[in-house]
Amino acid sequence: MKENKYFSIHRIALTGILAAAIFVLTKFVSIPIPSPLGKTALSVGNAMCILSALLFGPLTGGLAAGVGNALVDLLDPAWASEFWITFINKFLMTFVAGLVMHKVKLGSENVRIWFAGFMGALTYSLLYVTKNIILGVVKHGFTWEVAIVETLTLKLPVTLANGVIAVICAGALYLILKQPLRKAHVLPA
Repeated sequence: MKENKYFSIHRIALTGILAAAIFVLTKFVSIPIPSPLGKTALSVGNAMCILSALLFGPLTGGLAAGVGNALVDLLDPAWASEFWITFINKFLMTFVAGLVMHKVKLGSENVRIWFAGFMGALTYSLLYVTKNIILGVVKHGFTWEVAIVETLTLKLPVTLANGVIAVICAGALYLILKQPLRKAHVLPA
């Protein structure tokens, strides 16, 4: 019987390990920042999401990011009802980064690393800002103007800082880990 390359036992285990690392970094390595629109935090979890995409591609990275971050939300009563939104947003951030890294023919590997990270972070920033504006109106009862101003002044700067941290950390770690992971046969040669 032919093994499915996307859902092999190795890939499922790898996705689980990455999801666990993303969960730990998101849940325990962050600086909370209060906001009237709900919690926000400066975190290195997105760096692990983007690193997963750079190393292992859009599907493995995307599933790991979605599951790891959704679990963080499910364990917090304030966010449990939004876990599915988090899954979609983090999956798409990581999927876009992985797609750019592994499928777009764009110059050298170094160019792809940084551009993929940037595109993933940009995707997440747009989704996160949109989500917060909509939830500000629907869930918190703000007017559109208040929700937009609150999101752009309080949440956007933090998400952009998270994006910069994620791109720099993921890109640097990719460059450091690529060869050892290839030697260990975790990454293809």
